[in-house]
Amino acid sequence: MDTDYAIIGGGVVGLSVAWGLLRRGRTVTVLDGDDGSFRASRGNFGLVWVQSKGMKQPRYAQWSQRSAAMWADFANELGDNTGTAVPLEQKGGYDLHFSEETLQATVAQYEALKAKLDGDYPFEVLGHNALRKEEPHIGPKVVGAILHHQDGHANPLNLLMALAADVRRMGGRVLTGKTVTDVSKPDAFRIDCADGTTLDADRVVLSAGLGAMQLGPKLGFKAPIRPQRGQVLITEKLPKLINRPSLIARQVDEGGIQIGATNEEVGFDDRVTQPGLSGLAAEAIAAYPALAKAQLVRSWGALRVLSPDGLPIYQESTEMPGAFLVTCHSGITLAAVHARVLPDWLEGTDAAPDLEVFSEARFAVS
Repeated sequence: MDTDYAIIGGGVVGLSVAWGLLRRGRTVTVLDGDDGSFRASRGNFGLVWVQSKGMKQPRYAQWSQRSAAMWADFANELGDNTGTAVPLEQKGGYDLHFSEETLQATVAQYEALKAKLDGDYPFEVLGHNALRKEEPHIGPKVVGAILHHQDGHANPLNLLMALAADVRRMGGRVLTGKTVTDVSKPDAFRIDCADGTTLDADRVVLSAGLGAMQLGPKLGFKAPIRPQRGQVLITEKLPKLINRPSLIARQVDEGGIQIGATNEEVGFDDRVTQPGLSGLAAEAIAAYPALAKAQLVRSWGALRVLSPDGLPIYQESTEMPGAFLVTCHSGITLAAVHARVLPDWLEGTDAAPDLEVFSEARFAVS
């Protein structure tokens, strides 16, 4: 047998799972695609975010909270092991509002979720004046914000690099430029790649993002996921302007302001567009007027990986037991729980979390 686990997909999700399995003494081979692959791990917004998640499924809120609580220790361990720091700031994050109506409507939703979570949903509502004390550069059009204290943001590229380095340090194999074309199970799993590479594995984890749309059915999964484009803008490095992140903008550890992101249903088109970028810039300037003078240095478009209800999918195949689908659009937020908890589910240990609400059964037509 070549490996205990073959992980198809070498982004943050796949590497987080591989990292956790290696810590449990398993042999792991990660098969990563070529440079033409869609890569959410390199184009995301970098938030470690609890706020607004799980409005219709409190279990998702709890899963996100669990990961957010583990994130600092996880990042520190990666940094200590590899020498690659994974900058993380968890001082809370904002949901900024430009109207009292949307603010109050969102607060009502948060209060309802907080009740379902037995009060474990720490947020506060800041009016404009209170927000301005926290964020002196906030604009007059922002009427207020919801400050959620479990939120934060990280450097996602450093996370990706540290994960890859630590997986290799622990003896994991990371094979790049491998486009998986087929997976069969005559006895063990046999994975075939476009370049002729073959691999035998006891178990397979499909964490290939949008690649699961093609490979999923070969393993018996519905894999009902779709792409959604998010465009992002990056400014020059600036003096401290934003103290806490929001879904509109965040100031990264190097000093630049990251502005985003759009939510566009355009299939696999990951290009940037003038209307998309202009809309982002206008909203950011409305929130932080000082950004009107900032120089833009780059922009990009990337594709989110979304299920029909926006929640993760964790599923073992009924047709090919030992094959697992792991997919989500919050790979950064959930990285810690994927690394430290999800392997117990894959291994079927006594510590395995109950992830039934995230199975594909929820998409079955009655």
